[in-house]
Amino acid sequence: MEAGTKKKIRAVGMVLFCLYIILLVYFLFFAEGYGRVPLQEREYRYNLVPFVEIRRFWTYREQLGFLAVFTNILGNVIGFVPYGFILPIISKKTESLLFVTSTGFLGSLLVETVQLITRVGSFDVDDLILNTLGAFLGCLLFMVCNKIRRRYHGEEI
Repeated sequence: MEAGTKKKIRAVGMVLFCLYIILLVYFLFFAEGYGRVPLQEREYRYNLVPFVEIRRFWTYREQLGFLAVFTNILGNVIGFVPYGFILPIISKKTESLLFVTSTGFLGSLLVETVQLITRVGSFDVDDLILNTLGAFLGCLLFMVCNKIRRRYHGEEI
């Protein structure tokens, strides 16, 4: 791939990454719904036991409805897939699966901590697990797509 093309792809990746972060912050902290309660009713809520909330949502999926289960379980995974996919596009240094997964975990930890402190949401270890899984899957998807692209264009892998 030509150097000019790589620069353009990285620039587009940077713009997409910035848009992604803005949208993520909006949905996690400012969007109506998603379990938000009025300011006067907010309290500190947290779950430190792995898989408790995931199990609860799955067990009561019929009572809660598809949207609640989808939003909580799959939404947490899907929400971090773009992070794992776009980050390696921005810089070759960030193509490591371990790096992307680790920074995805740290980013999720930051989000969960801010949600706890501001009482906008709850600190949930299950969200950390699902978000980290999303970053991991996004990076894995990038690696597969990159390998296919290189093979298609005859580049050395």
